[in-house]
Amino acid sequence: MKYHEDHFGNNLAFPFLLNIGSMIFAAEYGTEAEARAKKAIAYIKSDGKEKALAEFSNLKGKSVDRDLYITVYDLNGKRLAHGANPKKIGKDLIGLHDPDGKAFVKERMGIAKTTDRFWQDYKFTDPITKKIEPKSIYCGKLDDILVACRIYKK
Repeated sequence: MKYHEDHFGNNLAFPFLLNIGSMIFAAEYGTEAEARAKKAIAYIKSDGKEKALAEFSNLKGKSVDRDLYITVYDLNGKRLAHGANPKKIGKDLIGLHDPDGKAFVKERMGIAKTTDRFWQDYKFTDPITKKIEPKSIYCGKLDDILVACRIYKK
């Protein structure tokens, strides 16, 4: 399956972390439910795009938890925010491929033309194990941007 749509109604949910104390340390990896349970798009709507992009790119910000972080792209594949590596901001990633040759950013932008919320599967280097692992990304479109959060499938 190339991607799967989110079947949880109109709840636009993304990782935007609340202070949850010791629960943050309960698991090494974020879950699919946690990826959906946060509200990045709501944050953009309430606080504005510029403030949100800065917060999402803050490595010590409240939108980063374990392997969960927010990334934002324009609809041409240029990265506007990255919660794990600010050096990737401003880069055009439309030609990026996973180890299997999948042009996952190009595919993601194509999917975003047909649906506003979806999951997409691909492979990438896990920041904890440093190994290539299966990964899923939850995406939501807001106007001219795509807001996303990834999980590693364990």
